[in-house]
Formats: sequence, C-alpha cells, structure tokens
Amino acid sequence: MKKLTFLVLIVAAFLNLAACTGTGSDNSHTADSGAKTLVYGSGDYTRINPAMDEHGEINILLFDGLTAHDGDNQIVPGLAKDWSFDKTECAYTFNLEENVKWHDGESFTAYDVQFTIEAIMDPDNNSENAPDYEDVQEITVHDDYTISFKLAAPNVAFLDYMAMPVLPKHLLEGEDMQESDFFQNPVGTGPYKLESWDEGQSIKLVKNKDYFKGGAGIDIIIFKIVTDDNARAMQMKSGELDLALLSPKDSMQFDGNSGYTVYNMTTSDYRGILFNFKNSYWTDNKDIIPAICYSLDRQAILDTVLLGHGITAYGPLQRNIYNNADVEQYTYNPGKARQILEDAGCVMAENGFYKRNGEEIGFVISVAAGDQVRLDIAQAAAQQLRETGINCSVDIPAQVDWDSQMAYLIGWGSPFDADDHTYKVFGTGKGANYSGYSDADVDKYLLEARQTDNKKKRKKAYDKFQEALARNPAFAFICYTDACYVANSHLDGIAANTVMGHHGVGIFWNITEWTI
Repeated sequence: MKKLTFLVLIVAAFLNLAACTGTGSDNSHTADSGAKTLVYGSGDYTRINPAMDEHGEINILLFDGLTAHDGDNQIVPGLAKDWSFDKTECAYTFNLEENVKWHDGESFTAYDVQFTIEAIMDPDNNSENAPDYEDVQEITVHDDYTISFKLAAPNVAFLDYMAMPVLPKHLLEGEDMQESDFFQNPVGTGPYKLESWDEGQSIKLVKNKDYFKGGAGIDIIIFKIVTDDNARAMQMKSGELDLALLSPKDSMQFDGNSGYTVYNMTTSDYRGILFNFKNSYWTDNKDIIPAICYSLDRQAILDTVLLGHGITAYGPLQRNIYNNADVEQYTYNPGKARQILEDAGCVMAENGFYKRNGEEIGFVISVAAGDQVRLDIAQAAAQQLRETGINCSVDIPAQVDWDSQMAYLIGWGSPFDADDHTYKVFGTGKGANYSGYSDADVDKYLLEARQTDNKKKRKKAYDKFQEALARNPAFAFICYTDACYVANSHLDGIAANTVMGHHGVGIFWNITEWTI
C-alpha cells in the first residue's frame, strides 16, 4: 500500500511539473465560441460591496464613480461630465452624464449617487469608507442629472473620494447594506457586467455593449479564484491564467521567457507591523515600540524577500508629494534597540530574551493566509526581533481578530491624495483605524491638511503629521512593494508606468483599451 501511494505521488509530481513547463497558452482566449477572453488570477471574494469595503480589484470593472483616475492618478470625469466648486458655500455641484444605463436596463440618475453616499455615511452601516465623507453636511438633487454636496468644512480630497463606485438605489433601497444578496449579484454601470459567480472558483464578467464610454476590446473577463501565491505562478506557467499578480520570486521565473511579459510596477503599497492597542500588552509595553522599530533590518528584508522589488519604508507618504524624508526613520540599530529596552527596565534572561517585571518581552505577529510575501516578511522581521532579545513569533489565524490579536502584518497605501489612507487609517476612531491608535497631534495635523488647498500649508501640516507619527508609531514600517504582474504576451494595453495602490490594485483603470 505504501509503495502504491509513493508511485501515485511520483506520477502526480511529474504531471504537475509537466504543467509547469508550458508557455503562455492561447487556449483561454477562444472560450465561448471565439469570444476574446481574459483569465485573471484573483484572490477570493465573499461579496462585491464597494460602498462598505475599502478595496477590490473587480470594482472598477463593474461600477463607475462620479470621478475617475487617469494613468497619472489624476482626477478625470466619470459619471459626472463636469463639476464646479462654490468656495463661499463650500459646495460641489456635479453635472452627470445622461442616458447611462444600469446593467439591468434601468436609467442611472443623481438619486443613485445620493443613495450611495448617504448609505456610506449612515453609522448603522459601519462602512470603513465613512471618514471620506464625514464633512458632507447636505446633499441636494436638483434634477435627475445635477447633484450638489455642501460640506461643513473644506476637504481638498473630496474629488478623489467621488471616484467611489455608485450603487443602484432601485435595487438596494431598504436592503441591509452589509448582508443584501445584491452583493453576490451586483449590478453596476461599468464596462463589464456579472454573468455568473461560482463561489470560491470563478467570477465571470461579460462586456457591457451599451457602456456609455464605448465598448471594451475584450469580450469576457474571468476572475479565477487562486488564493495561494505559489499556485497562481504554476497556473500562469500552465497557461490557465493570462494575467496574475505574483510574488517577486515567482515573477522572476517568467523574465525573458517567450510568451510572457513581466510588469514590475511601482506602488504606494507599504508593509509594516500594526500594533493592536486594543490588546492590553501594549498598555504595558508601548514604550518598547521604538526598540522594535530599530530592530528591523529593512534592507535585508527587501533584498531577501522582495529581491529588491521595492524600497525600505519609514512612513505612509513616501510615494506622495507631501512625504517628509527628514522624520526619524528608525534605521536599523540593534544596539540602540537594546539600550531602549534596558532603559525601560528590561533585563536579559538566560534564554536570550528580555524580561520586565518577571514577564518576557515578546509578541505574536498575525498574517493572513495565502499571502506568501507577507508571511515571509513577518518571519524575517520576527527573526530579527528575536536576535535583539524580543521573543517574536508569527501566527496564521483562521480569521483576523482585530480586537484581540497582538500585532498584524499590515498593508496600506494610496497613490491618490495624501488624505487617502492617512486620515481614516491613523485618525482616532476612524473607519480604517484597526489598531485603536490615537494621537492628538496626528489628529490635529491630518485635519489641518484636509481642510486647506494651499500647498504650502498642506506641506507644513503633513510634515508635522509625519513627525508626530514617528514620535508615537502606530506601525513599524518595513517596506514598499512593487506589483509584479505577469501577463500572456498576447495581452496588450497595460499602462506599465501607472503607480498602483494597496494590494497592487489599479491595473484595470484603462481596461476598455486592452486587447488580447
């Protein structure tokens, strides 16, 4: 029996190896009677709910916002043809495109926009996007194609936030915005519409032939669910996928290989250790966080895990015009880390780890399952912390526990206005502040920066915000990662120079121009 099992394993391994030796295959492009088809290696989706959830690569294919972003991440018209701003009233007025249809044939109107933003703002809906619209004081629908937003205070990032996908009022009014079946059967105005969803396997989108900006060049896009990074690379090799975001190590296998194009794209996407201040451990040990920051050899992690695909990180705005490079960067200094620990009353025990008041200094970094790069970063960081004398380990929980976990290998970042992914991530009590972090100076300067369009004043406010964040770290920043996309060489139209966002999201911004 053991011999038979062994032979089966050998055969399976051989077949797997054979599959991995393929080159970019054409077989997926002729699905559905010759329709041009793109198969994308995707993470899993339990729902598609852009109003409540902060990100999702599929959103831009199904939905539109009033505004959009171009290849330089600048604001351009979306469902709004144009807009104006009344500085005296602190009000934006948008003139909307007419004759836009939802995928079910109903007409899009300003009432859909009002419904969407009010749903996000409703505290009962617990949207993590709510901080983006907390300045909205009044929404006025003047007619079906004109809508105004009066703000209680200026928000210079408001036009960026109006890229939020608009949802259909006629299908969601009266529905639970967290639990509605709509979010498994979404209907948008975007260039593609949902045809089928095989849970945990694939999501099939078909071209919206009536799209108001013109039909796309690719007929069908299949989001094939491949949650494991290594499996995604194998399926690219076998020709099962036409496009996938891979780890730097996996993407290198395709460099120079006939049939593939590798896009190493710059991102604003950083990684770091989030300290969960809801956990009582940090009530007692918050003062050792600078020692943790000094213990990290970021360059070594960048070189070994990311193979140089990225940059070392010290703050959340390094890929933004308002970055402050003069803040404390916590450059690797294990000697200084140990000094901080000893000054705090920590004593080295016989096992090589510090103790304070009889308790060992150490914590657990939680990492989401399936993301090999994050896991490798966390394990490398934990090893470096152990070398300093901090007993750090890594855990992959079945489910992320934001309230109880000790720390998390976080990923954040935005290529848009500096307010995005700072105000709601570091502001006290804001929708994406999962760590329970709070700092009065951070709150003050983020608000100042949000409320002025004077670039010099914004620069000063963001400089002070970054200084305050460095004094009282919410995260131990580690690195910014490049987005290493691998594509079938038949795929054309990817804008290689666009700076990607969190999770490498953003590659589909010009999907209607792609061909295969």
